[in-house]
Amino acid sequence: MYAVVKTGGKQYRVSKDDILKVERLPGEAGDVVTLGEVLMLGDGADVTLGAPMIDGASVAAEILEQKRDKKIIVFKKRRRQNYRRKKGHRQHLTVLKVTDILTDGAKPKPAAKKAAKKEEPKADTKKAAPKAAAAEGADDLKQLSGVGPVLEQKLHEAGVTSFAQIAAWKKKDIEEFDEKLSFHGRIEREGWVEQAKKLAKGEKE
Repeated sequence: MYAVVKTGGKQYRVSKDDILKVERLPGEAGDVVTLGEVLMLGDGADVTLGAPMIDGASVAAEILEQKRDKKIIVFKKRRRQNYRRKKGHRQHLTVLKVTDILTDGAKPKPAAKKAAKKEEPKADTKKAAPKAAAAEGADDLKQLSGVGPVLEQKLHEAGVTSFAQIAAWKKKDIEEFDEKLSFHGRIEREGWVEQAKKLAKGEKE
């Protein structure tokens, strides 16, 4: 069965489950709309023509999407008048899926609205790492010269949470962390290893 329906000043031949783009209709995705201007109905060899519309006939459709069409350029020019106008236009469209062709005044079935799933906020691993480390009794690395919250966070993310770890660094370790964390020679320049040794001893005493 098919129907010829009019909407937005245009005519469309539609059947059940057809998807079509029409001029913007009010509503949101998932809503059911009724197109009441049916000009013709066809079912096999049987054809019914309206005069101009068919009484009691309508087309039910579900809104899939509200979108805008591709941009078109409107350019006007008048010869020898130094007149040029250029404008762009994107038509507002509604994408519909035909769910039923109704006759004899039948009404469409209401759409079953799907419950929206609430997305749980994702934990920020970068921020969680320092907090988790602090909860496990990590040393306050901000006591090292030139180490602020940002550098402390970088060290925590690299698995460095205590003065003892820094005190045990060798030259190879210093070069590795300097390159990996982009410290630009800060470890040796600020003397972190020597400071960490003193701070570690101070905690043990």
